[in-house]
Amino acid sequence: MSLDLNNKKALVTGGARGIGFATVEALAKAGAEVTFTARNQPSIDKALGELPEGVTARGVICDATDQPAVKALMAVGFDILVNNAGVINPIGRMTDVDIGDWAKNVEINLTSAFYVIQQALPYMIKNGGTIVNLSSGAAHNPMEGWSAYCSSKAGVAMLTRCVDKEYGEQGVRIFGFAPGVVDTGMQGSIRESGINPVSDLKRSDLAPAWEPAHGIAWLCTSAADELVGSEIDVRHEDFRRRAGLEIAA
Repeated sequence: MSLDLNNKKALVTGGARGIGFATVEALAKAGAEVTFTARNQPSIDKALGELPEGVTARGVICDATDQPAVKALMAVGFDILVNNAGVINPIGRMTDVDIGDWAKNVEINLTSAFYVIQQALPYMIKNGGTIVNLSSGAAHNPMEGWSAYCSSKAGVAMLTRCVDKEYGEQGVRIFGFAPGVVDTGMQGSIRESGINPVSDLKRSDLAPAWEPAHGIAWLCTSAADELVGSEIDVRHEDFRRRAGLEIAA
C-alpha cells in the first residue's frame, strides 16, 4: 500500500533503532521530512548509514527527559509526532526493584511523552497534526515483573485519551498504538530476564519492525480518521486489513 505524507514534517523520538528506526524509514518513504532523536552521535550515524539509498532523515541528539533540549527541538513545529522513546527496565518483582529505577521508567515512558506532546500542541492546534503514542498490551494487562512498564504504559494510554478529549476538536489527531511483540533489542532484555511468558518467546516468533512501522505511517494519513482517539493493536485483523498488512491464515 502506497502512503502519501508529502509536505509533512515528522518527529520520531528514540528513532535510531528498533521500531523507531523502522518508523523513520516508513515515514520518509511516504514522503515526510523526518527528524529523529537519539542520545548520542554514534547512534545517529549508525542509523543514517542503515537507511536505504534515496531515503533521507535528520538525526538530533536529544534525550527525551531533557526538557530544555526537547523544547528547543519542538520550536520548529511538526505535523507528525511519534512518541516512541521508551524503556522496559527495571524488570523484576516489586520487592526486588529499586524505586529510583522504577521512577526513571515512568519519567522516560510517561512524563517525557507528556512534555513532548505539550511542546507539540501549539503548532498542531494552529495547523493540525497527528500524534502516535507507542502503547502496549501491557498498558491493559498486568505482567509479572513489569510493574514499572505496565504502569507507565497505562498512563500513556490515558494520556492519549486526555489529549483527544482536550484537543481532538481542534484538529489534533492522536492514537495509542500497540506494536505487538517485535524483534528489537528490548525483546533481548526480556528474554534474558526469564520472567513471565513473554521471555519464553523464540526470536523466530517475533514480528519484524517494519510491520508496526507501516501501521504507524498509515495512521498518519486521512485513511485512519475513523480511528482517531483510540488505542489500536497491530495484531487486530480489522486494523491490519485497513492498513494493508498481511493477515495470518
